Amino acid sequence: MDTRLCEILRSPRKEEMYLFVDKRQGFDAVPEALLERFGKPQPVLTLLLGPERRLARADAGEVLAAIDAKGYYLQMPPGKDDYLLNLYQAPNELPAGRE
Repeated sequence: MDTRLCEILRSPRKEEMYLFVDKRQGFDAVPEALLERFGKPQPVLTLLLGPERRLARADAGEVLAAIDAKGYYLQMPPGKDDYLLNLYQAPNELPAGRE
């Protein structure tokens, strides 16, 4: 897998949702329905991406493979851990065994 100049864009509608595309191809291969849900993409970063590159929450090889196959890679927000949600509940709202 070669290196590729990628553009990373964030969604204005969903926090921590990012779209990776080949800088030369832009949004040509991104489905219109996805762009409608994503919102107007906001540029974050342009970088030379190779399979050995470390990314915060994605495997560079998987990102490149998705761009080769589909023309884009969509990084979804991380799931919320139940214990984090429980921090904001009142003590009488805690699930059984969590008191």
